[in-house]
Amino acid sequence: MRSAIGSDRTEKTRSMANPKTNQTKSSSKLDFATIAGLILAFGGIIAGLLMEGGKIQDVAQVTSALIVLGGTIGAVMITTPLPVCLGAAKKIAHIFFGKDESPGPVLEEIIGYATQARKDGIVSLESQVTAIADPFLNKALSLAVDGIESAAIRDIMDLEIQIMEENIDAEAKVFESAGGYAPTIGIIGAVLGLIQVMKNLANIDEVGRGIAVAFVATIYGVASANIIFLPAAGKLKARGREAVQLRELMLEGVLSIANGVNQKLIRLKLEAYVGTKPVVKLAKQKGKPSVETVSAEG
Repeated sequence: MRSAIGSDRTEKTRSMANPKTNQTKSSSKLDFATIAGLILAFGGIIAGLLMEGGKIQDVAQVTSALIVLGGTIGAVMITTPLPVCLGAAKKIAHIFFGKDESPGPVLEEIIGYATQARKDGIVSLESQVTAIADPFLNKALSLAVDGIESAAIRDIMDLEIQIMEENIDAEAKVFESAGGYAPTIGIIGAVLGLIQVMKNLANIDEVGRGIAVAFVATIYGVASANIIFLPAAGKLKARGREAVQLRELMLEGVLSIANGVNQKLIRLKLEAYVGTKPVVKLAKQKGKPSVETVSAEG
């Protein structure tokens, strides 16, 4: 009877640590903040134009858009190595779609591993490591299971985090560079338009229309820089900070497991990443104080 109960408890503990049952797969979801921001920004500009008696056709100039976008992209490619440019281009989708990488499920997964390691030894996690989907957590826990010292594990994984931060920063700077070049390219487009205006000084009607068209390039340059490129860089940096913070949680959890820290203490430590703070309440339960946690908002 006791052996049956013990086997049931062991199976329950292993199911908690099994990534197939406990790990939440990250799924992409639409970033409504980005969509709403673009709608408000462009909507406000267009609404102001219409309220002033203008027309959308007044700013719908294909040639101006071609000058600004082509010149900006060309300048960025000259400044930035091609692999970094391609990497930044692949990250455009991350501006509109974000992965649901909540630290809560990862914390529970690590607690499951800690519980099993505390009971059956860290070597018992060897069969679980191969099923871990996240490469960072997989590598860190593999090193711990192999008996690598905690200091060495931290050095190795900190290096990966550092390289990840540098890549994120480099890709974000591509959009920051575009935001710096676009207004200047817009001025170039305006000057080109004015050159064409000067050819028709004899026709006053053409001069007025030409000047209006010339300044559209400046609008495109300033608007694209401050509504698209620079905000995109900020969004990528924000996504990067979330990803880095999640990996820091994983690393701290794995190091705690490797050092044999009690799973309750691991939870209290990692809850800082989840946005909860420990609150000790001296509620008597069988003569022992209990430790509860509440959200940081509460």
